[in-house]
Amino acid sequence: MTAIPPVRNRRAALLGAVCVLALAGCSEDPDAGTNGVGKLAADKIQSKSVTAAGAADAVRLSGTVVTSGRTYKLDMRLKSDGGTGSVTSKGSTFGLLRVGEQLYLKADADFWNSNGDSGVGDSLRGKYVKVPQDDPSYKKFSGFTDKDVLLSSLLTLHGSLATDGHHDQNGVRTIRITGDDGSGGTLDVSLEGKPYPLRLVRAGGAGTLTFSDWGKSFAVTEPADDDTVDYGKQLPSS
Repeated sequence: MTAIPPVRNRRAALLGAVCVLALAGCSEDPDAGTNGVGKLAADKIQSKSVTAAGAADAVRLSGTVVTSGRTYKLDMRLKSDGGTGSVTSKGSTFGLLRVGEQLYLKADADFWNSNGDSGVGDSLRGKYVKVPQDDPSYKKFSGFTDKDVLLSSLLTLHGSLATDGHHDQNGVRTIRITGDDGSGGTLDVSLEGKPYPLRLVRAGGAGTLTFSDWGKSFAVTEPADDDTVDYGKQLPSS
């Protein structure tokens, strides 16, 4: 009987190990080490995502929303008792701040001059202008600062739901769900930690939004009196 040289033994063992590793890589579970929602049906994923979003104390929302034929670019931080951030529409940017039920609007002179009485912008620019709750602007803009209202209206896909593979959003692994093969919108849900929504493409080209800083609280405080203007019952922009 001829002995097999030690070198051949080592080569055979190495080759066998490489084959095993290759097979293991091919059969690797994409949901290994995740929160497990990637293995669920699409409707269950959406439900868990909406629940996680609703339970979070705070969120940052940025991107575009198209409504009533008008495009708004948002960069908002939201929580249950208020919100703050900026909105851009038709080339004009203004700030929004809500503390409890009180909404403030902050803009430059051009914004006020183009939406109200000519020349009023010089006295209002850079100021936090109180928005009366009876003013049409309150209903129009307060929704951008209301976490529950905004998320409940946005986190909805239309049509038949299905999963659309594993993806990545800013370095975080996600599972994507779609409505009607994407025509009803797409939603990327985090596979790491809680199943928060991370990216939404709205149906019908109605905008794309990203969600971040889930659960990271921030302060919303009343602005100083000398930075505030109370215009009474109606804004000049109305």
